[in-house]
Amino acid sequence: MMPSNRRFRAWTVAAVLAGSFAACAAPGRTPAPAAAASGGVVLERFGDGVFTTGAWDFFVALSPDGEEAFFCRANGSFSHFTILQTRRRGDGWAPPRMASFSGRWSDADPHYTPDGRRIFFISNRPVSGDTAASAYDVWFVEREGDGWSAPRRLEGPVNGPGTEWSPSPAANGNLYFGTVREGGRGGNDLYVARWTGAGYAEPENLGDSINTARGEVEPWIAPDESYLVFSGQARADGAGGFDLYVSERVGGVWGKARPLAALNTPAYEFNPSVSPDGRWLYFSSTRSGFDGPPPPAPLTYAELQRRLLEPGNGLGDIYRVELRALGIGAAR
Repeated sequence: MMPSNRRFRAWTVAAVLAGSFAACAAPGRTPAPAAAASGGVVLERFGDGVFTTGAWDFFVALSPDGEEAFFCRANGSFSHFTILQTRRRGDGWAPPRMASFSGRWSDADPHYTPDGRRIFFISNRPVSGDTAASAYDVWFVEREGDGWSAPRRLEGPVNGPGTEWSPSPAANGNLYFGTVREGGRGGNDLYVARWTGAGYAEPENLGDSINTARGEVEPWIAPDESYLVFSGQARADGAGGFDLYVSERVGGVWGKARPLAALNTPAYEFNPSVSPDGRWLYFSSTRSGFDGPPPPAPLTYAELQRRLLEPGNGLGDIYRVELRALGIGAAR
């Protein structure tokens, strides 16, 4: 999830995009390509009517078999977050419902383990008592039959005194996440907590190839740890507010992160994830059909309302793009 005003003071609802996007597709169906990004990369706005609705929609986590999905929706000020759940139905998706472990406290950033047996997420729910905690911590649920266990707060050194977000697990158990810690590069950095077999080791900063003084958030780690996709704030090689980056690991060393320039705009691009088959990169964006040339004629009231309430209104929408078009990892 993108940091709210409790995390990054820079967060606003401003967005910039030249051009407009296609009208909504039938509910539950992924629409046809909605826009061409730079370099001929084709974007699709994902799942209009289910995943993308005109509300603050962000982040998608697909189960290993691709039949189940969790995603997030926020209020208009992006200060409260809820995790929603859906399953495939025919050639589309069933109407969403509240995730069994969400709906009361503020919850976001669900990530499956590659084996599908656990979901990590963040929450401001209290560890005990009935008052919300002041910071977001990492929690998890485990598969129980066709459902999920009660949430448990992750024990050990991952949860510190501040906020953690976007806990992304590798196949070997290592957990990647964002936070602010002493000794960081200047605010929000990305870390890994290595799984020892008995618990998590002390988190390690991912270093100068990835982290900068500008701030990095929301990692998604490939199951084999061969590449890492994340969002960076106002970096010199970015396009605007928050942009998508990738770093690839060769010989155990992280290469210098490069911007995914074909996807980045002066708006905010954030919350990346990759489908279990490695084909699709999903991400959220605040790009808006309001920015760009004015309409050829004055809008009617009905047209204005449609633009304000449907996807493309400048709140968060969810997109996907084929990884092979971006030259990432095995998809190159």
